[in-house]
Amino acid sequence: MKQYKVGIIGATGMVGQRFATLLENHPWFKVTALAASSRSAGKTYEEAAGSRWALKIPMPESMKDMVIMDAADVESVAALVDFVFCAVDMKKDEIKALEEAYAKAECPVVSNNSANRFTPDVPMIIPEINDQHLEIIEAQKKRLGTKRGFIAVKSNCSLQSYVPAINPLLDMGVTKVLACTYQAISGAGKTFERWPEMVDNLIPYIGGEEEKSEKEPLKIWGTIENGEIKPTNTPSITSQCLRVPVSDGHTAAVFVSFDKKPNLEEIKERWANYKGAPQELDLPSAPKQFLHYFTEPDRPQIKSERNLENGMAVSIGRLREDTQYDIKFVCMSHNTLRGAAGGAVLLAELLAAKGYMD
Repeated sequence: MKQYKVGIIGATGMVGQRFATLLENHPWFKVTALAASSRSAGKTYEEAAGSRWALKIPMPESMKDMVIMDAADVESVAALVDFVFCAVDMKKDEIKALEEAYAKAECPVVSNNSANRFTPDVPMIIPEINDQHLEIIEAQKKRLGTKRGFIAVKSNCSLQSYVPAINPLLDMGVTKVLACTYQAISGAGKTFERWPEMVDNLIPYIGGEEEKSEKEPLKIWGTIENGEIKPTNTPSITSQCLRVPVSDGHTAAVFVSFDKKPNLEEIKERWANYKGAPQELDLPSAPKQFLHYFTEPDRPQIKSERNLENGMAVSIGRLREDTQYDIKFVCMSHNTLRGAAGGAVLLAELLAAKGYMD
């Protein structure tokens, strides 16, 4: 695979920091530009983000002295890279305009932001599940009038825990899903030092999260028609999202109904054997085993499972029959690795392997 020069837009935030650490020794991607708001522009990465570094892994040495560019200076950033990762903290309409400006500058955008998730010709990808949606990029390029510029997004971090577990069961006739997610504070870009009110606390509300959890899977499972991704209307999904005092790792309690009650052993077998494009293409960030099922009654747990396969696997446990729904189980994934930056890096690898970055 050839080497690609990449930029991180929003490099100073928590997800931007995660991108920096994941790309430090990446076999295909080399960071050649860091960009953020005009407040940080002109400072070195260490000056701009050093005191706000939120990860346990240190800032990459190779990036400390890189000078932060102004993310709004699209032409200058685009001239230095083959594509960009975007993780900015701005208003939705501003993000949408910024991402489109990069795409129109013939610079593909792999976005961690939600702004373009429901743009009909922007693919929202969980690489193991709906890689076929990348085909919509040709229609998007026509709309934008570009030769190689486009936007591809990853989905919300909370549904990375339960949608992968439901996906292998869809053809068994899934009708209804109830998912309650218990979400880590890093999902809000926070640490306990910066958010002491979260210690020994639980907040039963995360703005906009329940709507995303109920709607985004339907686009992921949708079909391409007339140059747009049409969301499916089944299964019906309802969710509740709670912020819990955990640093990293989103857990979901999931209840599922089917046309006809399935066999639990068959479900476990499907999870064990499930593979997607990243495993078939042997992408650098892909987990060897995407879905891990734990037989112990008290697993998966955040501390022991969140870093499974470099934080890119999904852990499942406690599968059993339910009295109201057909089955219930618990699942968990690392929200800033699989759920955010890691999922976006895997998406970029998929795009590169399929020739979209050339």
